[in-house]
Amino acid sequence: METKAISKIGVVVSDKMQKTVVVAVESMRRHPLYKKPMKRTKRFKAHAEPGTCKVGDRVRIVETRPLSKEKNWRVDAVLRPGEQIKIEV
Repeated sequence: METKAISKIGVVVSDKMQKTVVVAVESMRRHPLYKKPMKRTKRFKAHAEPGTCKVGDRVRIVETRPLSKEKNWRVDAVLRPGEQIKIEV
């Protein structure tokens, strides 16, 4: 029997670490009393080899064994590259 890995889709918000990226995953929930939709954002640290993804990329992350104290996810695929912003001086 094959087990399904838990996966999430989010946007890379930081790539400053050597082999780690921070991925923000958004979800919509209803307020328990007022029933208004609320947007919730959770940030996950995910393992990514250097140069595979940049800030702004939409990626799929999958759950894996603990790789460090806070890192239990790895980048599975880059779904859509982010737009690169050029700054002219």
